[in-house]
Amino acid sequence: MLEIDKEKIIKIPFSSELYPKEWKDLPDAPSELFAYGNVDLLKERKFVIIGSRRTPQSSLKLGGKIAKTLSEHFVIVTGSADGGDTSAIEGALPFGKVICLLAGGFSALPQGNFSLLERVAKKGLLLSPHSFETEVRAFSYGYRNKLLAALGEGTLVLAAGEKSGTLITAKFAQKFGKFVFAIPYPPCSEVGAGCNALIKKGAFLTETAEDIAKHFRLSLPEKKKIELSGAELAVYTVLKERGEGHVAELSAAAGIPVFKAAGVLSALEMKGLIVPLGGNRYGVV
Repeated sequence: MLEIDKEKIIKIPFSSELYPKEWKDLPDAPSELFAYGNVDLLKERKFVIIGSRRTPQSSLKLGGKIAKTLSEHFVIVTGSADGGDTSAIEGALPFGKVICLLAGGFSALPQGNFSLLERVAKKGLLLSPHSFETEVRAFSYGYRNKLLAALGEGTLVLAAGEKSGTLITAKFAQKFGKFVFAIPYPPCSEVGAGCNALIKKGAFLTETAEDIAKHFRLSLPEKKKIELSGAELAVYTVLKERGEGHVAELSAAAGIPVFKAAGVLSALEMKGLIVPLGGNRYGVV
C-alpha cells in the first residue's frame, strides 16, 4: 500500500513560479496545489494521454509506445486509473517524465493502482488541486478532466465509449484550442465509439507517435529496424492487412501450419509488433 509522507508534500501557491502557467487564466483555477515528487516537471512541455478503464489491450500497448516516444519532448500527463491512464504512465515512467493529476486529495488515491503510483511518486510527480483529506466525489472527475485538458499542449484519447468521462477532457481540450488526437476503432465498437465520434468532429486520427509529432514539428528518433524471418513476415503482413485475427485464420492466410503459426505469433509478440486479444486472437500494435 502506498503511504504518502505528509512532510514531503510540497504546497504550491498560485503566486509560485512552479504553479502551471496553463492554469493561470482559468476562472476556477485552484488557489494552491499539492505535489509529491519531482516538481521540476511542471516547468516542462506537457502532453495529455488518457483512456477509459475498458481500453483494449492493443490500444494499451500502442498508448504505452506513444507515451514512451513522446517523452523525448514532453512530460506525459494523465490520471491515476486502470486502463488508458496506466498505459500512459508505464510508457513514460522509465524516463521519469510523467505527472498524475489526482481527482481528490492524497488520502483518496485509487486502491487498485498503489504499486504503480508509488513508482510515480519516486520517479515522476503526483499532483492534486485538493488538500490531503479531500474525498473524491462525482463532480471531482469533471474538474480534474478540465484541468488535465488545460495543462497539456495536446490530448490523445486511447479509448472512449459513447458516454465515457474521458470525452470530457477531450471536449475541454477542443474548447481551449488544443490539438486533440484519437485512436480509430472499427464501426460499432463500443469501447471506441467516443474516439470515432471525436475524429468525425475534427480530432486527428492517430496510429503512431509520428501522427502527433508532425503537428508540433518535432523530430523523433529513428525506429530501429526489426528483423523478421520469412514466416514472421508472412504472418505479420496478413495481420497488418486485417488488423486482428484468430491464429487459425492467420496460419491459413500465411500458408503455414497452425502449430508453427503459434510460435511465430509468440515471436512477433516478444518483438513488440503484436498483442494478444484473448481467445487465440491477435492484433497489431
